[in-house]
Amino acid sequence: MEPVIVTRGLTREYEGGVRALRGVDVSVDEGEFVAVTGPSGCGKSTLLNLLGGLDRPTSGEVEIGGRRVEALSEARWAHVRRDEIGFVFQFFNLIGNLSVADNVELPGLLAGLSPREVRARRAELLESLGIGEFADQSPTRLSGGQQQRVAIARALINRPRVLLADEPTGALDSASAREVMALLREAHDERGQTIVLVTHDARVAARADRVLAMRDGAVASETRLERGDKTAVARLMQLEV
Repeated sequence: MEPVIVTRGLTREYEGGVRALRGVDVSVDEGEFVAVTGPSGCGKSTLLNLLGGLDRPTSGEVEIGGRRVEALSEARWAHVRRDEIGFVFQFFNLIGNLSVADNVELPGLLAGLSPREVRARRAELLESLGIGEFADQSPTRLSGGQQQRVAIARALINRPRVLLADEPTGALDSASAREVMALLREAHDERGQTIVLVTHDARVAARADRVLAMRDGAVASETRLERGDKTAVARLMQLEV
């Protein structure tokens, strides 16, 4: 299977000589579900931001779908994000003065899809995520778990090649977190969605196919998981994630 994401020698250095990433090499295949985990400050969110063009590397390469993207202009990166990448954030980033339907439809309209196509996709996504009845409501009236479902629908409206999720369960209670992870797993299993998820929680990471554990800006270890592996959480916790 061909990789959809590749990084080579990726580094990110901030003011004062702080090195957030130290030569990271990562490859993610089409249709793979990868979790990136590790303690706070290890570089996992920095890596995700570089994969999504929300930040720029100090050195190294990033490929999305076989295309070098790390040196693209912001305008060209905007097109890559619009066409290739969906984002799910910890705190949802929904627009409170728009309805649920409008929040989900907006990226599709900005991508040039017809209003009819966008409405059809939105209705399908909201129904499949169990929140179709809230389409006309403001997201501020929904629970945290429901808001994250809206955010997932918004991320999938353009049918991206890659879904990047940054601590998608971090602001949720345990029951809502389990529901959101079940939905992401379903998107992967039934739609073949490629997912790269950042988390500090071993229970969340254990839902992935492969786990990259980071330490001090580098990938320290890699663990492949089998579905139904009841020891997965314990094994990941032994990595001190």
